[in-house]
Amino acid sequence: MSSESNDDLIFKALAHRRRREILDLLKKEPHTTGALCEAFPEMDRCTVMQHLKVLEDADLVIARKEGRERWNHLNSLPIKHIHDRWISAYAGHALSILDRLKNDLEGQPE
Repeated sequence: MSSESNDDLIFKALAHRRRREILDLLKKEPHTTGALCEAFPEMDRCTVMQHLKVLEDADLVIARKEGRERWNHLNSLPIKHIHDRWISAYAGHALSILDRLKNDLEGQPE
């Protein structure tokens, strides 16, 4: 799969508020699927599983089976890739513009 289509899967996964909330929980520690279902009582188990599938397809969640339990772990590398490719480049550009504006404003007499 190309890097562009991987990025599309990541952005699709991050676009939904509930999936971001699931990732926030997994950032703290791995959770079983049952524990994630309990954390979101307004969603049925099938819906939670569908969200987990989208996150797994984007490689944001890695699931490990231990006995009867399925443990979900955050994989933050795809998010780092998005940050490195998109956010840091734009943030650097924005900072240089703000720095130039600051210098221009400080150089002008009041």
